Amino acid sequence: MIANKEFEEGRKVTLEEVAQGTGIHRTTLSKIANQRGYTTNTDVLDRLCTYFGVSLDKVAEHLQP
Repeated sequence: MIANKEFEEGRKVTLEEVAQGTGIHRTTLSKIANQRGYTTNTDVLDRLCTYFGVSLDKVAEHLQP
């Protein structure tokens, strides 16, 4: 997601910028980006979808236990 936004805008996009644009704490964004299987809520997913202008399947993946 971030890489696509960087490509579209022709510049680096930071977690701090995403945090400011979504209202999601930077620490939460870091966990989502770096911890495979990190569990979050639908509000966070909705904010990310809105910010990046993508559907849910672009920001989330179902992992089998």
